[in-house]
Amino acid sequence: MIRFSNVSKYFPTRFGPKYVLKNLNLDIPDDRDIAILGTNGAGKSTLLRLVGGIDFPSEGKIISDRFISWPLALSSGLQSSLTGRENVRFICRVHGVKANRQTEEYVKEFSELGDSFELPVKSYSSGMKSKYSFAVSMGFDFDTYLMDEIMSVGDAGFKKKCENAISNKRASANIILVSHNMNLIRRQCNAAILLAYGRADFYESVDQAIFRYQSL
Repeated sequence: MIRFSNVSKYFPTRFGPKYVLKNLNLDIPDDRDIAILGTNGAGKSTLLRLVGGIDFPSEGKIISDRFISWPLALSSGLQSSLTGRENVRFICRVHGVKANRQTEEYVKEFSELGDSFELPVKSYSSGMKSKYSFAVSMGFDFDTYLMDEIMSVGDAGFKKKCENAISNKRASANIILVSHNMNLIRRQCNAAILLAYGRADFYESVDQAIFRYQSL
């Protein structure tokens, strides 16, 4: 369970605090694959960053005993001066996971980078970084995977490869997915959270959540 207890996130402005999320009380169950829906600016990516621990609430607290991924988005958490292989080792150290050759070779193969895997990440194109970022995330066994439009990376073949990898991970983990692709959400998720009007409403039915979202 991931529990939000009176969580607010705001940023100071000359006119006072600008709230992205305000006084959220929400339980996110472990046994559901959950879509996060909401219009632009509703706080979807902010919510993922808070769950992933790379941002912190302005007020309230988030409680969980899950091993949660960082939000799997473009080049998230990478050190640009390190090579692809070195970044795998760096991320292992950050997450307290023992690095090994098998993980490194898995990331190299999945990312389809070839010899570029041994070059600094700053030399990668945006497409290469996207593929690498996804491949790194699939090299770890998290309890919960956070995904922010990540399966839009690469060509059609790589997109399918990503979706198959996520489907395999769901056998022993759950996902929290932000996407504007409703067909993808229907395939990958069996519950949803709708952020709207300062509220966060949980839906057991993905179709009902999508209906409400498209009515905003």
